[in-house]
Amino acid sequence: MGGVHQYIVAACAIVLALAAPSLAGDPDMLQDICVADLSLMSRFPSMYRDPLLYIAAIKLNGFPCKANVTADDFVSANLRNPGNTNNPNGATVTAANVENFPGVNTLGVSMARIDYAPGGLNPPHTHPRATEIIFVLEGTLEVGFLTTDNKLFSKIINKGDVFVFPARLVHFQQNRGHGPAAVIAAFNSQLQGTQAIAMTLFGANPPVSPDILAKAFRIDHGLVHAIKARFP
Repeated sequence: MGGVHQYIVAACAIVLALAAPSLAGDPDMLQDICVADLSLMSRFPSMYRDPLLYIAAIKLNGFPCKANVTADDFVSANLRNPGNTNNPNGATVTAANVENFPGVNTLGVSMARIDYAPGGLNPPHTHPRATEIIFVLEGTLEVGFLTTDNKLFSKIINKGDVFVFPARLVHFQQNRGHGPAAVIAAFNSQLQGTQAIAMTLFGANPPVSPDILAKAFRIDHGLVHAIKARFP
């Protein structure tokens, strides 16, 4: 009987594991397609600023489904052209996710193009809902991520290389070449979310207390205010 009992317990564990929602990406939906009806967002501008609140409010892992679907809904030209890198980071991210590419709604995938000027940095950040994998279109980049025990995995990569950043871990990319660089990024989420560490802490609204930031970074209050001024 003991052996039979063990088999039953093992079988139940397998069934529960298969039935549990996957944490690797967005859950699967029960229809072939559900093109996002983004027209609703224009009627609720406050929700557009925080689409996740909108998603939560309607109890759906995505936006409402559009009624009249065409092939155009499954095409995006967002990543064709380089983005403008004339900014303090010297890098820019151009997204092709559910907010501007309605065909990916509920499919659990999205993409982005990241362009870098020489020395340009996509600063340390996390994606709360997705693993990211990049393909280098041109240039030479230093890329890396940190595990939860603060171990750094960093590498110099070049045109044609692929690198993967595990979900939710802090990661970055910087152009180490003398010319422009660009990558295509793919995510296993229709809306991966991004939290840039510096902007999140020093540009929060309402602001994080200077006392907290000063103690966390072991700097004085004057330097906290000076850094905050750079993150409007």
